[in-house]
Parts: sequence; structure tokens; C-alpha cells
Amino acid sequence: MSDLSSEEAEEAEADLGEYDGERNAEGERHGRGKARLPNGDTYDGEYERGFRNGQGTYRFKNGARYIGQYLQNKKHGQGIFFYPDGSKYEGDWVNDQRHGYGQYTYPNGDTYTGEWRDHNRHGQGTYVYKDTGSKYVGGWVNGNQEGAAELIHLNHRFKGRYLNGNPVGHGKYVFDIGCEQHGEYIQAEQDKGEDEEEIEPSLLAAPKWKASEIAKLTLWTPHGENPPSPREASLLSLHEASSEVFSPARDAEEEDEGNREEEENRDQEDQGEK
Repeated sequence: MSDLSSEEAEEAEADLGEYDGERNAEGERHGRGKARLPNGDTYDGEYERGFRNGQGTYRFKNGARYIGQYLQNKKHGQGIFFYPDGSKYEGDWVNDQRHGYGQYTYPNGDTYTGEWRDHNRHGQGTYVYKDTGSKYVGGWVNGNQEGAAELIHLNHRFKGRYLNGNPVGHGKYVFDIGCEQHGEYIQAEQDKGEDEEEIEPSLLAAPKWKASEIAKLTLWTPHGENPPSPREASLLSLHEASSEVFSPARDAEEEDEGNREEEENRDQEDQGEK
């Protein structure tokens, strides 16, 4: 039995709003039930000893909706969260956080599929840009592109490493016509006064690509096709003369900081459960 007096129990029940459903011998919400919280949110699902526990649907007053598993009132296990702006997350939850493996669909149609930790993209994952069809496949750290990765476009791709969302160091561009350009990304230097503090990494200018050589493909043939014909191979000289600079950082900016801000706003929304 609960150690609350009958008067205290009635007050505690009032704090949880209206309830229609099963209870255990102690009078606690237990089994299947529906609740309407004082803030206007509703829950329809399973309870255990007074807590949302098991499968259920939670509807927020602002239009958001969660369908999935709970553990002691917190989203835990498999679940889908629909946000008011049209975005959606489907995957693993731990202690009310996106944690494990899941897919996030953004309002602009971009998607991220991969690993999560504490609400952030973290581990290995793939981000697809809907407008261009380009995709980033590789490492993530606390929401930022970081580690070994590929940025894949329609007819070429970049293979290298990323740090704080930007390519860094040695890498190569691989072209579907049958060649690859080696080089490295160099961080542009920025002048600062003697009294100025160190510049935040996120405010640094985008690194510049410095090509070193163009070579035949190594251990990679696009789409399983045969090696390039002599005619295609002759196009290598055109690329040697080209001074065009490719910057995967520009494509990555299509995700922009707006998506991260939207995530933070939505994170605050889905913490509104009582």
C-alpha cells in the first residue's frame, strides 16, 4: 500500500489529471488506461504502478505525437515522434533521449539514418540532402560530421576525413569517368589582433582544397561498370588542366545550422510530458 494518506493521494491524482482505466489493488493506475493531463496533453496506453510503462500514444497539446514504448514515464525503447513542423524521428530511445539507432526526417526532406547518443547524431550515419541527392556517409560526433567519411554526388565523390563539419587533411575526389584527384584540405589562416582570443572552430573560414595529382582509379569502379575506355581515359588531361575547386563543405552547409536549431527546439517540446 502507498504511504500517502487518502487526502494526499487525492491531491496527487489531481496533479496527474483525469484518468479512465484499470487500477491495481493499491488504487494505482495499472494496466490499460487513458489520461488527460492538466496541461491538455493526453496519453492512451499501458501503465504500471502509476507510471506510463509499456506501449502507448502521447499527444501533445501543440500537435506533437509520440507512439512507442515507455519506462516509468519516459520514452524508452522503440518509438516514433512526430513534430509539429512535419519532421519525424523513428528509432531507439533511452531515458527520453534519441539514443541508439534511428532515422530523422527533417522538414525540408533531408534525412539522417544512423547512430544517436543523448539526442545527437553520434557514431556512424548517413545524411541525405533531398534537393541534390548528395549524401554524407561516415562518422559523427555530438551532432557534427567528424571522422572518416565519403560525400557522394551524382557523378563524383570525395573520400577523406571531417572535423567539426568540414573536410580536413588528405583526401581524394573520385570521378565516374575513371580518374581520381588527390590532394588535401588546408585551413585558411585568419589574422587576429594581439588581444583577440582564439577563434571558435565553427567561425573559421571553410578550408580550401589543394590538388596534388590526378591518377587512374584505385580499387574502385563506379556502379560495377568496366574500366574506362581509351576515349574516357583521354579526358584525364582535361582534368589536369582544370583549376576548379570542389568543396564538400558547401554541400554540407545545405543542412545548415537551422536544422540543428530546429532539433534543439523540438527537444524542448518533447520534454513537456508530465
